[in-house]
Formats: sequence, C-alpha cells, structure tokens
Amino acid sequence: MNLLSAAAKISSFTMLSRITGLLRETLIARTYGASEWTDAFNVAFRIPNLLRRLFAEGAFSQAFVPVLSETNTKEGQEGTSLMVSAIATLLFWALVATVLLGVIGAPWIIFLVASGLRETGAHEASLTLTRIMFPYIGLISMVSLSAGILNTYKKFAVPAFTPVLLNLSMIFSSWLLSPHFETPIYALGVGVILGGITQLAIQIPALKKIGMLPSIGLSFSKIQSAWDHPGAKKVLRLMLPALFGVSVAQLSLIINTNIASHLAVGSVSWLSYADRLMEFPTALLGVAIGTVLLPSLSKANALEDKTQMTQLVDWGLKLTFVLAAPAALALFIFGQPLAAVLYHYGQFTAVDVTMTQHALAAYGVGLIGLIMIKILAPAYYSRQDIKTPVKIAITVLVLTQLANIVLVPWLNHAGLALSIGLGACLNAYLLWRGLHKQGLLAKNAGWLKFLFKLSIALVAIGVVFYYGALQHDWLELKNTPFIRIAWLGLWLALAGGVYLGTLWLTGFRVKDFLYKAT
Repeated sequence: MNLLSAAAKISSFTMLSRITGLLRETLIARTYGASEWTDAFNVAFRIPNLLRRLFAEGAFSQAFVPVLSETNTKEGQEGTSLMVSAIATLLFWALVATVLLGVIGAPWIIFLVASGLRETGAHEASLTLTRIMFPYIGLISMVSLSAGILNTYKKFAVPAFTPVLLNLSMIFSSWLLSPHFETPIYALGVGVILGGITQLAIQIPALKKIGMLPSIGLSFSKIQSAWDHPGAKKVLRLMLPALFGVSVAQLSLIINTNIASHLAVGSVSWLSYADRLMEFPTALLGVAIGTVLLPSLSKANALEDKTQMTQLVDWGLKLTFVLAAPAALALFIFGQPLAAVLYHYGQFTAVDVTMTQHALAAYGVGLIGLIMIKILAPAYYSRQDIKTPVKIAITVLVLTQLANIVLVPWLNHAGLALSIGLGACLNAYLLWRGLHKQGLLAKNAGWLKFLFKLSIALVAIGVVFYYGALQHDWLELKNTPFIRIAWLGLWLALAGGVYLGTLWLTGFRVKDFLYKAT
C-alpha cells in the first residue's frame, strides 16, 4: 500500500469535512456571533467531545488498533471477529452507563468545566444543551470503534468521510430548525445528535462488506463471555494507562475552558472559532498521516520489523514538516484575513475578528508540535507502550498550567492558546527524544540538509503572507464580501505557488515522499 496515496485519500475526505466544518462555523458566527449563547453551546459541546477523545479517539483507539492488528496477523478473520464482538459489547455497556450518569450529573459537570457561566445568563442554556448532546458520546464512540476496524483493514474512505455528516446535520439544524425553538441555540444540540446517528449508520454497510460487523451481547452471560475474552482483557489492560494519559490531556482543556469562562464574554467562543481553523491543518495532516501510520506500524511491530518502523516514522515526520510549516505561518501571519473572510458577517464584529486573530497567531506557534504528536505517538502505541506518552503528558500538563499563570494575565484568551501550543512542542520533543534513545529513528536521514532547503521555501511563503495581510483593509471589505473572498483566494494561491515552486527549485520531488508499506 502506498502510504502517500492513502494519506492523500484521507486528506481529501478530511478536506471536505473541514470545509463543511468551516461553513458550519461561519453560519454559527453569522447567526449567533460570539455571545453568551455561543459560549453556552461551545462549553456544552466540549463535554461530549472531551469524553469522545477519552473513550474513542484517545485511550480506546490507542489500545484497540495495535491489538486488533496483532490479532488479525496471528489469528486471522475468525479470531479477529470474536475479539471485535467482545470489545463492542463491553464498550456499548460502558457507554450506556456513562450517558446516563452524564445526563443526571449535568449540573456538576457544567460547574467543573465552566464555573464562570454561573455568573451569566448562559448557565441554564449550557445545562440544557449538555443533556441534549450527551448521548453523542455513545454514538461517536461506536463510530470510532468502527473506524478502528476499517482502518486496520486499510478501508480509510468511510471513516474519513464520516465527520462531514455531523457538519451537514448541524448546518441543517441551524438553518432550518432554529426558528422553531424559543431558544434558537438549542437547534445546534439537536443537530449534533442527528449527526451522531447518521455517522453511525454509514459505518454498518462498510463493516458488513468486510465481515466485521460486531455482535453486541445483551445478556449477562454474553457480557461475561466478552469480559473473559483474552483480547478484550489485553485492550482493557492497555487502556488503563492510556485512559490516564488522555485524561491528563483533557484535564488541561477543561482547566483552560474554565479559565476562559472567567475572562471577557466571548472568550470561549473566540478560542473555539480559532480552534476550528487550527484543527483544519491538524486533521488534514496529522490525523491523515497518523491514521495510515498506526496500522502499518502495528503490523511492522507484530512482524518485529524494526527497519520498516524507523522508515515509517521518518517518512511521517518529513511529510509533516513540508506540509505543516506553511500552515503554521498562515495562522501566525495571515490570521486576520482568514478570520475576516470566514467569520466577519452578521453578529460577528470586527472586535471578534481581532480576538480570534490573536488566538490564531498563538496557535500558529505550536501547530507543528500539535501535528508531530499525532505522528510520533503511534510509534509508541504500535509497540503497546502507553506508559511513556502518559508520563510525558503529565509533565506537559504541569508546565502548560504554569505557563497559563504567566501568559493569561498578559495575553488573556490568547495566552491559553499559546500555552497549549508551547506544551505541544515540548510534548513532541520529548516523544522524539524517547524514540531516538530507543533507536527507532532512521540514522543518516539527512535532516540538516532537509531543514535548510525547507527554510528557504518557508521564508518565501512567509513574505507573501506578510504582504498579503497588509495590502487590504480586510475588515472594511466586509461590505464587498465576494471581493474579499476573491482576494483571499488569490493570495493563498500565490503563496501556494511560491512555496511549491521554491521547494522544486531547492530539490524537493514528490517521489521523495512515496513509501509503500507491506
């Protein structure tokens, strides 16, 4: 399998997801602005998202995919099918309990995540939205189980397309359902649930096609049988340290959300709008590359092929630098045009654009670190080494919150974004150092020459972004939105052309990034 081709396929679907996500955020910004209502929604939506990362994209996938790959390599289709059904049964009942506790305990959850909302009129709305959206954690966690299975079988298209359905459901609800609610923001909560249902439904035919649709046990005897399955026990054993590690990362987000809720009204929303733009390259690059790497790394580990493991990590890191570095410069230098074109409509004011721009610049500092984590961490997960990333995560949590003490009084909400970015860079460095010590990084990989040539291209694209940001009054162009969009497109096209041209002149070629994994 050509990894670059597979990553490109995932990126193309992820691009569609991020475009519809940006349309969703633009519609929300135009309709609700950056207000106490959007603060309420963003806080309430963050809670199931945190638990999704905990159950699904975080601890569960880190433990599940390597064990699934190992079982598939050693026991074949029948043994893999039994393990998948056992895992699905245990996950299903754990999620049922979690959703019930979440709906009942919503007031305490809101207090822990955003106690500052009690001082505003958004508290009751956030409570209602949390109860509406909490079942999403159950739906999306089962979606992530399906995605882990499909990715292991190198069926990347359906999992990559799935997030588009959430965005379309939220756009539909905001546009058509909100007029029918006394509190219009509640329509977004309904959209989230509709999105979860459609995301899960689209997985079923894909799983049937590869013969991996799990059978969920409903009786006590089947639950007991699932609990006793050796593969399930191994996943649960690996999940414990992974759960702790992901909890540390999510605890940092909870603390930051709580701090933001005590800052100026709109701070939670400014960070959320900036998050959406920051997550565009993070998902497009980090998630795509990390997704194709984990099954290949897990298989290489099962076959004890250390050479292929080092080559895979080196491929992922170099591709990350080439693609992520210009995106980081765009956030840092070109943030105002991006925020203005995407959000500066309706209730979203010029002040909101400026505040979002500040957060974007701060995220730009740490973007490469955020993406590198998604490349380096799978090298540990594939070897079923969860403890090392956990120890690193604890260290980073402490240092991130210490950074908040210094940065938030100085930079307000942007200080929260900067502390996350700096923490991500430290996290990536510590992961890289650990792999280096274990001899899992390619020797004589030519990094100095690679970075020198890349720097020339980055200077060129940075100059384009700098002049592009200054050549127009991007806020004044609100009165001519199509002209503003056209200028943004032209500057981005010019920047891309200059960057690719400079890369070619310095000797970069597409064939350098082609890699076939067994």
